[in-house]
Formats: sequence, C-alpha cells, structure tokens
Amino acid sequence: MLKGALDYSDFKDVDMVIEAVIESVPLKQKIFSEIEKICPPHCILATNTSTIDLNLVGEKTSSQDRIIGAHFFSPAHIMPLLEIVRTDKTSAQAILDLMTVGKTIKKAPVVVGNCTGFAVNRKHSSHTPKAQLLLHLGVDVFRIDRLISSFGLPMGPFQLQDLSGYGIAVAVGKEFANAFRGRTFQTPLVDLLIKNGRNGKANGKGYYIYEKGSRPRPDPSVLPIIEESRRVANIMPNGKPINITDKEIVEMILFPVVNEACRVLDEGIVVRASDLDTASVLGMSFPSYRGGIVFWADLVGPKYVYDSLKKWSQRFGDFYKPSKFLEERAAGGIPLSAPASSSSGSRSRM
Repeated sequence: MLKGALDYSDFKDVDMVIEAVIESVPLKQKIFSEIEKICPPHCILATNTSTIDLNLVGEKTSSQDRIIGAHFFSPAHIMPLLEIVRTDKTSAQAILDLMTVGKTIKKAPVVVGNCTGFAVNRKHSSHTPKAQLLLHLGVDVFRIDRLISSFGLPMGPFQLQDLSGYGIAVAVGKEFANAFRGRTFQTPLVDLLIKNGRNGKANGKGYYIYEKGSRPRPDPSVLPIIEESRRVANIMPNGKPINITDKEIVEMILFPVVNEACRVLDEGIVVRASDLDTASVLGMSFPSYRGGIVFWADLVGPKYVYDSLKKWSQRFGDFYKPSKFLEERAAGGIPLSAPASSSSGSRSRM
C-alpha cells in the first residue's frame, strides 16, 4: 500500500499530507508553500510539529482553512493519542476528516487549540525544566528519575531526554523559552552533553548507558558533566545541595505540570479538563490509575497544589508562580475539573 516518491509530482491526487520534518519554521514554511501548489484544493495540509505555532507553519500559504496539526506521539506505532490542532481558520470539515482518519488507524483523537506546544507538550514540558532546576540545586539525577518512575510514569525526565534525543531537547527548549518567558530554566547541561559526544539512546551514551540486549543503566561518567553545569549555573544555596524529601521532589516536578494545565484550561486551548486527562494518559503515559493530570490534582487538592507552588515561588522566584486560574479555584474551593462557568474569573475564549 506504500509508494515512495522523490518529488511532489505524485501529490496531485492525494487527500491529505502529513509533514513530519524537524522542528524548523523556515523548512516547514517552504514545504507547505510548495505542496500547496500541487495538491488538490480539498487536500488537508497537516503537520506533525510538537511545538511550533501552526499560524507560523502556514504563514506563507493561502490555504489557511486546510492547515491543521496531526501530532502523533513517540513511538507513533505504540502511543494511542492523536492530538488534532485547529487554528482559528481551520475548517470544521478538515477537523472532522482528520478525526475520522485518526479513528480509522485506531488512534484516540483529541481536538485542541493552537499555541506553542499545544495542550500536551506545553503542559508536560514544564516538568523537564523543574527537574533540571532540582538537578542544579544538587539533587541526584538518578534519584529524580527513580522517583518519577515510582510515581507511575514509564521513565524519569532525564531518561526520557535520552530517548527523544538532545537535538529535539535543544529545539523544543528554544521554542518554549521564547513563548513562555520566566517559566523555563536555561541550563548549559544539554550543550555540555553534546560537546562530550553524547546524544542519549541514539548513540548509546547519555545519562544512561544503552547496550543491546540489556536495560539502560546509570552512567557514572556523566556526573562530572553535571557538576560542570552546576558550577556554571551556580544556583545552589551557599554552594551546597538542598535537603529535600522524595515527596517534595515529585511534587516540585509535577505540580508545575498541573499549573500549566490550569493555564491551558483558562486560555480555552481545550474544551474540558477530561481532554487533558485523556491526553496525559494516552500521549504522555501519565499513570492511568491516577486518572489523568487534572483528576489527580483534584484528588491532591487544588489548595494544597496552590500553597506549595506559592511557597516555592517565594523561595525560587516566579519560576513556580501559581496561575490565576489555580489561585481562583483554590480560593473558592472549586475543583480544577469543574466547567469554566464555575469560576467567575475564568477567561476561557472558547
């Protein structure tokens, strides 16, 4: 059922194109402006970008109503989620057709609004910078991964970085740093790892050692690189590692994910909280027995999440500043999953 092609001439009869090149805005814009001229006028022009604003991707086309995000999650043949990203100009027919395609190939489609990182990556991207912060405050890298795995995620943030590759980490990091100033943590660590000849699982050397036929195991030779990064960052209080409990480590990494989920809800990027729960389980492997990220936060208690973030923001700055949505829900004793009308301050634009 597959046919290879070396140019776009065979695209003249296709019903949908999914672009899946690297996270480069100029490259994506070039591809879309070229295929638009060859594809039939009804053809859906989709992108698999995980972070880039779709308005930028389709900026140089005249087919704004056909531009849509078809974001598959890695590994795409296993992860069941298909994040369908609509812009303000995407036609209802394009959304409906892509949902049909998703169901046909046995994926679970979730429709979300357009912004940097969309709903899933934007929400979950906030846990990696917090893990990096803890690392640079002196917390052991393998302890962090072990605790996040024990919580129920398939792997910790550093092993996940090994799996996805450092090139993606750099590209995605720049996108989020530009879009969400003050909410990301700039660290030299990834650049130092690359300079040291490491690229995670891709070349068998990262935070872990990867050898065929055996499970990944911690690589002690990465520790001097981490120490060098800590020296450059220089954020340890009095140059000494912080004392922190296992529970605090998990919460300092995952509560910011809840905080970003609140912003996603407040901005109307998703219609309902259950979409975020579904997406977190099916797209990011958040433990299903915890019910999804918002459901879990409601169990923990919005006020406890808010108070914790407030405390950390006073200690570490605006990096942990609670969102307005979370503050309002916590103050009113309203579940995060309650409809927008339950919170008078909610500014949903749906």
